[in-house]
Amino acid sequence: MTLLPRACALLALFAVPAPPVSFAQQPQHQKPAPRASAHQAAQQHPASPADTALDALFATRSVAQAAISPDGTRVAWVEKLRAPGGAPSSHSRISITSLSPGQKTSSVSAAGSAAKAPHAEGSVAWSPDSRRIAFLSDAEKPGQLQLYVAEPGGPARKLTSVTGLLANPQWSPDSKFIAVLYTEHAKRAAGPLVAETHETGEIKDTYFEQRLSVVNVATGEFRTLSPADMYIYEYDWSPDSSRFAVIAANGNGDNNWYVAQLYTLDAAPPASMQSIYKPPLQIANPSWSPDGKRIAIIAGLMSDEGSVGGDIYAVSASGGEAVNLTPDRKSSASWLTWIRDGRILFSEAIGGDSGISALDPASGRAELLFQDQVRLESDDQNGKLSVARDGSTAASVRSSFSAPPEVWAGRIGHWQQLTHLNDGIKPPWGEARSIHWKSDAYDVQGWLIYPAGYDPSKKYPLIVGVHGGPGSVVQSTWPSSGSFIMPLAAAGYFLLLPNPRGSFGQGEAFTRANVKDFGYGDFRDILAGVDEAIRVAPIDPHRLGITGWSYGGYMTMWAVTHTDRFRAAMAGAGLADFLSYYGENQIDQWLIPFFGASVYDDPAVYAKSSPITFIKNVRTPTLILVGDSDGECPAPQSYEFWHALRTLGVETQLVVYANEGHRFMKPADERDRTRRTLAWFDSHLH
Repeated sequence: MTLLPRACALLALFAVPAPPVSFAQQPQHQKPAPRASAHQAAQQHPASPADTALDALFATRSVAQAAISPDGTRVAWVEKLRAPGGAPSSHSRISITSLSPGQKTSSVSAAGSAAKAPHAEGSVAWSPDSRRIAFLSDAEKPGQLQLYVAEPGGPARKLTSVTGLLANPQWSPDSKFIAVLYTEHAKRAAGPLVAETHETGEIKDTYFEQRLSVVNVATGEFRTLSPADMYIYEYDWSPDSSRFAVIAANGNGDNNWYVAQLYTLDAAPPASMQSIYKPPLQIANPSWSPDGKRIAIIAGLMSDEGSVGGDIYAVSASGGEAVNLTPDRKSSASWLTWIRDGRILFSEAIGGDSGISALDPASGRAELLFQDQVRLESDDQNGKLSVARDGSTAASVRSSFSAPPEVWAGRIGHWQQLTHLNDGIKPPWGEARSIHWKSDAYDVQGWLIYPAGYDPSKKYPLIVGVHGGPGSVVQSTWPSSGSFIMPLAAAGYFLLLPNPRGSFGQGEAFTRANVKDFGYGDFRDILAGVDEAIRVAPIDPHRLGITGWSYGGYMTMWAVTHTDRFRAAMAGAGLADFLSYYGENQIDQWLIPFFGASVYDDPAVYAKSSPITFIKNVRTPTLILVGDSDGECPAPQSYEFWHALRTLGVETQLVVYANEGHRFMKPADERDRTRRTLAWFDSHLH
């Protein structure tokens, strides 16, 4: 229930813009607000500091991937391109930069250097000898990715002619094959964050399986290996190129990641697939040991595929019990790889910081190599690095609250900046400070973002921005163009971005501390954070607001049913009633680890944490926003909360965005969401 992308499709799908539908309810002496399209809203709201912030975010050049060659000499990186006017597009391009000083940057494209039209190109994988790269491109047919191989500076050779989605190419260690995830005849991008397809007629459980396939580099022969009823989420080649370690589940890929198991799969037909570990919770990031005897994974309580946090475990390649290699570690591993010296290199969230450590599996000792207030990522996955064969040279995309994304590479902890794509862009908000506070028995961390043009002699309003998840963590990172929270600081608000219990960053006990307790301990953590923010900064305690999306939208709904402390709220893609939500959302499997049973077996535990149970307590004016095709937090949840507020005479407004899923894709809607949110808080906190 977080707002993070699923890193399995290169192409983003964009719907035709349509105006959102707005429903308003004010006290009876006020006239109801008229419906307004996104264009009308833009005309009604002249340029403001928030618009300036949005312009900076839309102007930011974004890097989707950084991949270092195995010999550690070059880095290929993928830049997401924008359409005229700065709007995001599905196009991207691949560049290659040498780590040697003074070297020029070159490019690779399936269409050749003479191509005039941009294409979607990315998902780069270096060959083991560092001479070639495999990548995906839709140069032949827009919207249809195919697999290509090229030597940097040379022509590309197309290897596939398939119909459907391709993702995540990886070379076999012997260089003879390239594996790829393939979803035949897929009708939309994978993952529950994209807009769901509206169903009519008889409703059936239909889905498209993402399967593991291999391509012979010499001949182009394409073979699908995994069974037709299995969805493959992640994989890794064995060192001898004979097998794969895969994370997979039967049936619906969006829903069943939560019950996925670890398997081995033969790399040649007839491909036998064997389950070697059935975890009690979620698993991610399989990696073979150099000797081929063990597979390392990250396991823990995770609320969304792609949002990874947990402990590091090792499983025998022949099956058996998983051994926790990082028990009681006060951080959350987010990515790992087994390196040649037998250690496991992993990234981790340490509070709100990013860290990189090297773990000796035999002794359990971990050496901290890097820690800073930044975010490291690649392939849209938090914490992910690309590591050279030596295990000490790496590349990643790095950003922070004060610095837009750039590619960095070199020896871990001593990186050098390779790109300067965003040198002219400065943060339109104020300083970001990491703060800590006590709540019950926990030491909780969060970020306090100062308003632009901060004047210590003035008192400012504060807005709390609760992250999605709950399995996630707020780190110092440059926001995407879809951020509706950070621009509020540019418009004169303090922001508190807390990491309450249930978040990553302080170990598994902290992440699991909200099990069967949604809205209680986590909400106390947030309120204690508000007290701390007021203590350390000139914040007016009578001008407080709260907002969030997904789990943050749920927590906003919960907040207004449990306190009158906030004078205004915006609940985005929220969750009003866990009992009805269980039967409405497309990923009900995520609920059972958090609530201990299905809603049909224990409805009381769901009712206990449902904002609708306490709806008659609400007095706070509440704006509610949602996409009409949201499969994670369906629009009926927002309707239900809005209907209750208007029935009770509470000031409210509901805006439903056409053809938007859990993650908004249309720039006009992203801007409209931010403008409406700012206007709502301005009208109630000033």
